[in-house]
Amino acid sequence: MRALLSDRRLSKCPQRVPGYVAGPPGLNRHLVHADPPEHTRLRHLVSAAFIPRHIAALEPLIDTTVRDLIDGLDGRAEIDVVGDFAAPLTFTLICAILGLPERLNTDRTRRLLLATVTPEAAWPGPDADGTPAGLIGELIADKRRGGHSESDLLGALVSACGAAGGLTEEELASTAYLLLLVGHDTTMNLIGNGMLALLRHPEQLALLERERVPIRTAVEELLRYDSPVRDATFRVAAEPLTVAGERIEPGHIVSLLIGSANRDPDVFEQPDRLDLARTPNNHLALGHGTHFCIGAALARLQASIAFPSLLRRLGPVRLAVPEDELRWRPTRVMRGLYTLPVVRA
Repeated sequence: MRALLSDRRLSKCPQRVPGYVAGPPGLNRHLVHADPPEHTRLRHLVSAAFIPRHIAALEPLIDTTVRDLIDGLDGRAEIDVVGDFAAPLTFTLICAILGLPERLNTDRTRRLLLATVTPEAAWPGPDADGTPAGLIGELIADKRRGGHSESDLLGALVSACGAAGGLTEEELASTAYLLLLVGHDTTMNLIGNGMLALLRHPEQLALLERERVPIRTAVEELLRYDSPVRDATFRVAAEPLTVAGERIEPGHIVSLLIGSANRDPDVFEQPDRLDLARTPNNHLALGHGTHFCIGAALARLQASIAFPSLLRRLGPVRLAVPEDELRWRPTRVMRGLYTLPVVRA
């Protein structure tokens, strides 16, 4: 799997499959759907905001946001770990990085984005007249009216749009959409899936509560055990190749199952066991190679702050509903819960 994730014979360009629709119209020209050198150019334009130094500088904002969200849960008998905590935390952070106006940092905006990857019949959508393209257009227009600062990633991309080596208008809209969606969906799922895994394994939860295992090590195992990314993003064979004795012809879509690879018994001892102290932990939850998740450091930092804070401030909790009543969002790439209701034990 690791080799296939970096195999140049597997293209990321949907245009190689006639009639294939990769996502919302007008929002598909981003780095996830590009091969080098186009991918290299697009990734370079956004990568500066996600280097370790810049991510580390966000720690005070993450701490404050976590504390404020948990403060708002005081006195609540039942808490939705996803809707009340993980979703607003992760969306607030990606909004801060991009420079989203406060009026657009809303649950409605977040649901509008998620509706592009979750069937509307299963996810309560926004008003009927709202569209992802309309939202992104409004955001870009705000930037062009001067609504950005030097530390505003999207404002910088707007300023460079049309310049040599900069983004085209379609690439600008597509990149804004990608960063808003993936920048919060992955970590939201990590926190929700991880909390459920801990509740299912009280002995491991106790290790974390008593600080018997480093939080960074625990986060890596939570990433592996129930990966927030179930399948790798789109790939299509650009030339003939053979995998495990099977011939794959050009134009065939190839699905790389991240969740399955993270339970490979040839790589992980007792792969179905949650072991927060597991080292080494060479999981693929955040990808590998050229398309390794650009926001990996941000996801890890948020989770490393979120889990200890939740466990310390909420105290012992248990599921508020039978486990078989929990609903998973029916998306192909991501794996995450609609809600994770808990009550204090």
